[in-house]
Amino acid sequence: MLTPEKIRKEMLGASEVSALIMNQIHHERLLQIWVPKIYGGLGFRLREGLSVLHDWSKIDGSLGWMLTLCSGANFFSRNLKPNIAKELFSNQKTCFGGSGMIGGTAEKQADGTFMIDGLWHFATGAPHLSHFTLNAKLTENGIPLIDESGSEIIRSFVISKDHVEVIPNWKSMGMKATGTYSFKVDHVKVSEDYSFIYDEFFTEDVLDKIPFRIFADLTLLVNYLGMASHFSEEAIKIRPQLDLNSFNENIEQQMEKVFQYADEIEDLLNDFELVNSEKQSVIHSFATSLVEKLSHEILEIYFQLGLRATHTDSEVYHIFCDYFTATQHSNFRREFVGT
Repeated sequence: MLTPEKIRKEMLGASEVSALIMNQIHHERLLQIWVPKIYGGLGFRLREGLSVLHDWSKIDGSLGWMLTLCSGANFFSRNLKPNIAKELFSNQKTCFGGSGMIGGTAEKQADGTFMIDGLWHFATGAPHLSHFTLNAKLTENGIPLIDESGSEIIRSFVISKDHVEVIPNWKSMGMKATGTYSFKVDHVKVSEDYSFIYDEFFTEDVLDKIPFRIFADLTLLVNYLGMASHFSEEAIKIRPQLDLNSFNENIEQQMEKVFQYADEIEDLLNDFELVNSEKQSVIHSFATSLVEKLSHEILEIYFQLGLRATHTDSEVYHIFCDYFTATQHSNFRREFVGT
């Protein structure tokens, strides 16, 4: 069993998560925290899963981010037909990941299968995925299929890594070990059984009903809080005289607030109540404001650390780059509106 200290040493400067760390992740089934127990997953409750993701992001930002997005993709186990989900997740190393963008087409064949072609970007964990998830426009005879409202029909698919070409093109300053790459699918036939619609479920669990916006907000937010906590640990090693008590206390308080939201959401769903758009907006606003505040505070601390914090082989620099790369995720990034 690797200690957090050993994991940090493994991750510092790494270009991808090592086989040693991945073996521990698979052994603990951490990529399957959201997979229902009926499929062999851990079936964690919301608070429980958020706590795990926070703890791992506190160990290392890239590692926590990869775990968050890949375990989040494994949430789609709930959208697959039960026989397919059971087949796939009988293997403890099954790991989904992919892209939320619409990057290709799924041409309907005479036998009911689909021929997939396209290019998708930003698939986190690409070197470790057993299956890639993607969104594609449905076509027939090259013509987009239209639904009753006149919109093009989009369907999600799961494709084995054996039929995917990974394009290692990550160039950002941080999150280098997340393995966030583009991928290409060239004329691959897929059964309809390996397609799904993200808001249609075959399981009967309270988490099936959680709005995706809240799930994304809370799972990503605990990563920022974990990285901020790790940053504080390393900053004080460089400048022991810094008073970071208020910063650390705030992180703890905000984590508790995240847990309170998680409990509140799950209580509502357990009572068969819907999470209205107002509550979703309140949580999103809380998360967005918190990330912005954390970012300013981390910058303020970084300005006080001196040249040692700019050394590219230092822990602080590693966390700094990971954190501010992660802030560019579209979920919380504030868009500039020109005049």
